[in-house]
Amino acid sequence: MADNLHIIEHPLLKAKLSVLRDKNTNRRQFRQTLSEIAMLMTYDITRNIPVYEVEVETPLEKTKGITLHREVTLVPILRAGLGMIDGILELIPNARVGHIGVYRDKKTLKPVEYYLKLPDNVEETFVILVDPMLATGGSALAAIEILKQRGIKELNFLCLVAAPEGVKAVHDRFPDIKIFTAALDRELNEHGYILPGLGDAGDRLFGTE
Repeated sequence: MADNLHIIEHPLLKAKLSVLRDKNTNRRQFRQTLSEIAMLMTYDITRNIPVYEVEVETPLEKTKGITLHREVTLVPILRAGLGMIDGILELIPNARVGHIGVYRDKKTLKPVEYYLKLPDNVEETFVILVDPMLATGGSALAAIEILKQRGIKELNFLCLVAAPEGVKAVHDRFPDIKIFTAALDRELNEHGYILPGLGDAGDRLFGTE
């Protein structure tokens, strides 16, 4: 599991995460800070994205540079995942964006897809699944399963805060999934919330507390 769990360490990231954890942070600041954190985390998650060499002509001479070898597709899990997309697009403005809405049926425990819109040939791109929280892993597992069924073999999962239970659930079923997070928190409480966590990210983003 450790090989595919990447905890992104950076002082700026930790400082901004502290702002999000604070219950007194207002909605506007929460949205802005979440977007900024997503942008910072994108540096790390794209570190190994395939590239190829190109020739660039500067004002003085020709030189060698690189460009991305694969397009990037962002897939936020509705609805909280939307809060991270603008920050990522600041760095990768040409990225394509799909959307996925899933939940797990309480009786069958099977994923129920209520919305899915993906770009064409998404399986040929560098795919980043986005959700601020990885708690029990239910939503992530459902989304991963659906995306895998669409032919996506290599999948990166970007979250802000993860619980050990959620990380274990994902890697028990999909050991190849690379999880990138800013913090691995202590545990889940009896209601499935991450501790210390930051509350319900969707509610704090959209004012539905």
